[in-house]
Amino acid sequence: MPIFSFARTVPLTLDETWRRLTEWPRHADAVPLTRIQVLTPAPTREGSRFVARSGIGPLGFDDVMEVTVWRPPTDGRPGLCRLEKRGRMILGWAEIEVRPGPGGRSRVVWREELRVRFLPRVFDGVLERTARTVFGRAANRLLRKA
Repeated sequence: MPIFSFARTVPLTLDETWRRLTEWPRHADAVPLTRIQVLTPAPTREGSRFVARSGIGPLGFDDVMEVTVWRPPTDGRPGLCRLEKRGRMILGWAEIEVRPGPGGRSRVVWREELRVRFLPRVFDGVLERTARTVFGRAANRLLRKA
């Protein structure tokens, strides 16, 4: 079960950075071959659930997630969102933290534990490198597009 993290500093306000990273349907545009279905009514809060379906047709998998911590940034204080992955194949958690950065910019720290059921631990290194690349690119796309 690899745990990985990455950070980005962006020339955006805390609120805008938070919005770009936590509007779940936008993630479908950032991750190739992925669709997002929000299962609970807006606005996002603790208990909100959504599914990221990755793949083509029947050759895919669902990444079912529930928001367990929802603290948007306020008054210059950091924001934190924690997602628990509760699918049949994809397990673990993800945390998205948005905090003040240098020069009025925002700093994003993304931490994630990713487990794929039935995948032997010998593949943890490959899974970690692949996930860091995929999620890092997705974060870059989300942060670039308004």
